[in-house]
Amino acid sequence: MGYAEQHMRESAQIIEKMDLAPVEKMADLLAQVKADGGRIFFLGVGGSAGNCSHAVNDFRKIVGIECYAPTDNVSELTARTNDDGWASIFVEWLKISKLLAKDAVFIFSVGGGNLEKNISPNLVTALQFAKSVGAKVMGVVGRDGGYTAQVADACVIVPTVNPDNVTPHSEAFQAVVWHLLVSHPKLKANQTKWESAVATASTVR
Repeated sequence: MGYAEQHMRESAQIIEKMDLAPVEKMADLLAQVKADGGRIFFLGVGGSAGNCSHAVNDFRKIVGIECYAPTDNVSELTARTNDDGWASIFVEWLKISKLLAKDAVFIFSVGGGNLEKNISPNLVTALQFAKSVGAKVMGVVGRDGGYTAQVADACVIVPTVNPDNVTPHSEAFQAVVWHLLVSHPKLKANQTKWESAVATASTVR
């Protein structure tokens, strides 16, 4: 078996093993955020930060919820890292943004944050603040989910089917889950371009 086949088989195994109940709960929580006029703050580092940026686009454009990713603001991110340290970059951003109980913090992470092991402490401090103000907390994470899984209102843990591929599968399935959410009937408000283009073409014929 070649590696490409192995990787795709692992992906299929993850789909079979994944608990979907948290995804449905996320849809309900996010629908409430939208109804309340709340915002979503997507937090992640590394590849997960890139996923945050993409998710912000989709939730704003397709769902119609006000969303932000602090990592999109390179100037503020690097200034806070340089002046105050890595651990506080997200929590201070959330404080300035006046995070409220009607808002949500959505984590994309492989480890989910762990203060004892000094893994993504910036996520942990942000989550502690989010819980203190009563904001909703969600996440898509890998392994055991770390601190995110401990405190989240809804958390998808991407099943580990190959310990050597935890990171690529975790980050890939972050995209699967958020694309599922923005396509969910409880959330989707606007048609995506290609689907609407096909529908229009069919009508013209």
